[in-house]
Amino acid sequence: MPGRIVSLDVTDVRFPTSRELDGSDAMNPDPDYSAAYVVLGTDDPGTDGGRDGYGLVFTIGRGNDVAAAAVRSLAPHVVGRPVPDSPAGLAELYHRLVQDSQLRWLGPEKGVLHMAIGAVVNAAWDLASRRAGLPLWQYVASLTPEELVAQVDFRYLTDALTPEQALDILRAAEPGRAARTADLLASGYPAYTTSAGWLGYDDEKLVRLSKEAVAEGFTLIKLKVGADLEDDVRRLRLARETVGPDIELAIDANQRWDVDDAITWVNALAPFGVRWIEEPTSPDDVLGHAAVARGVAPIAVATGEHVQNRVIFKQMLQAGALSVLQLDACRVGGVNENLAILLLAARFGVPVCPHAGGVGLCELVQHLAMTDYVAVSGTMQGRVIEFVDHLHEHFTDPVEVRAGRYVAPRTPGFGARMHASSVARYTYPDGPEWQQ
Repeated sequence: MPGRIVSLDVTDVRFPTSRELDGSDAMNPDPDYSAAYVVLGTDDPGTDGGRDGYGLVFTIGRGNDVAAAAVRSLAPHVVGRPVPDSPAGLAELYHRLVQDSQLRWLGPEKGVLHMAIGAVVNAAWDLASRRAGLPLWQYVASLTPEELVAQVDFRYLTDALTPEQALDILRAAEPGRAARTADLLASGYPAYTTSAGWLGYDDEKLVRLSKEAVAEGFTLIKLKVGADLEDDVRRLRLARETVGPDIELAIDANQRWDVDDAITWVNALAPFGVRWIEEPTSPDDVLGHAAVARGVAPIAVATGEHVQNRVIFKQMLQAGALSVLQLDACRVGGVNENLAILLLAARFGVPVCPHAGGVGLCELVQHLAMTDYVAVSGTMQGRVIEFVDHLHEHFTDPVEVRAGRYVAPRTPGFGARMHASSVARYTYPDGPEWQQ
């Protein structure tokens, strides 16, 4: 008898990052990086010992309990069903959850419930890749183009991307998979850092961390902006003086501005050499992003960490509203929907630079970027993965960045599993860290 899912457990885990203002920006001045941490339990250890799967919903504190409750609400839809440890099983799980006739009323395909579905789907991919004995990026890249296309929901996409066009993209990349896999294992994937640029850091810390970032091999540093223009001008000038002319700078407003304000503000910062402006306005405002893109060119517009589904990404690409696509491992419906987004980006020729500013996101999104390189776009041109140097010690397979590049993971799975001791210590509100 095939194995079954026997449990869907979720824990409200919160880290008090607001104490040191790690993660602070113009819209979120005091974040506590948090995760609704998901364990998909089975009654079958599998041939490689992968009994359980791990995933998470990333939040920044208050509301993490809501995300956890949303995950728990999915238990009746997955517990008791066969273990989804094959390409067909993964496709079936994703399509069944996102197409459920009653669950869809709560979205459709957006908001907390959609993120909860993504966490469960990601946990299933973690389980399947660990049973295959492969890190997720290699597991996904081992699937045939036909198996990958079967993972994608093409509803609402076919005016921009058809299944046939997706197959063409994947088949074109297929001959070079082995060489690109070898390249990743040997050389890794380019990274950039946000760790120096949190808005709550004082000047001394900004300068010190910027110097450290350059010494560590990073060639792009991102700074948070948007609270005060005069202060941003001073901080950008200080950063540029610190790192010199050859290090790239990007800026991130975290949705702070209206469209006209964004154009004015970014143009005021342009003399310091800005590669992109990230999230200049509401993540739902496709036409607003397009107007900003026209108004700040040649500075690129980047967005994606709050884009709620593949349909909004499609519209942004069609409208020329972004030129750097920042997908997120925990915002949409898991690996399946992110495959759709990667294919859309490849169709429009837009580079993917994943968002990783949050607990567990570096561990997860590295796999998506590497999947893109090996199996979808076939290139690293114009591509970097965000890196923030926080909280990796809580994961059993922490991300590794060396000389400004992500080291390709070799451990089987998706990388979301936390140490049991960390989960116990930081469980909210009863864990010892919060009882203090």
